[in-house]
Amino acid sequence: MLSAILPESGRLLISEPFMIDPNFKRSVILLTEYGSTGSMGFVLNHQSEYMLGDLLPDLPYSEMPVYIGGPVGEDTLHFIHRCPDKIEDGIEIAEGIYWGGNFETVKSLVTNYQLTDSEIRFFTGYSGWTPGQLEDEIAEDTWIVTDKFTAEIIFSHDDQNIWRQVIISMGQRYAHIANFPENPEMN
Repeated sequence: MLSAILPESGRLLISEPFMIDPNFKRSVILLTEYGSTGSMGFVLNHQSEYMLGDLLPDLPYSEMPVYIGGPVGEDTLHFIHRCPDKIEDGIEIAEGIYWGGNFETVKSLVTNYQLTDSEIRFFTGYSGWTPGQLEDEIAEDTWIVTDKFTAEIIFSHDDQNIWRQVIISMGQRYAHIANFPENPEMN
């Protein structure tokens, strides 16, 4: 078993290097909920083709990118942020990283250009697991769990390298995985 750290809210899930499922290929997921009723999180490094203004008619000029949080509830919009001083009622899920909050405040801040995409990240849909499902997938080495990350990684604009950066930040035991080719036949 690769992962020695147990899953819990505020941890990252890193997909194994050869995952075939396109929803999770080389994905980094921030777990926002973990418990006896199941788990939930957002894929951090799969940007959609949409900007926030494309999805919200009352914010037509917003050029903030929207990410594909996962294959569940794709008609829902979620956000994480690192500015609790601007957005009230968010839930702190990791040090300095908050999930949700007052959406009317968010819309006002976006409209008045008082939020940047390095402070907030929007997602359509989410990643979800039924009770016991995530633990089974971790036992099968589908996911590596880590608590070694910073808010800078979570809000990074380097989506193509986030998976690699997180793997390397986990130390020498995992660093070699970062250099695996996407297609093992290319090795």
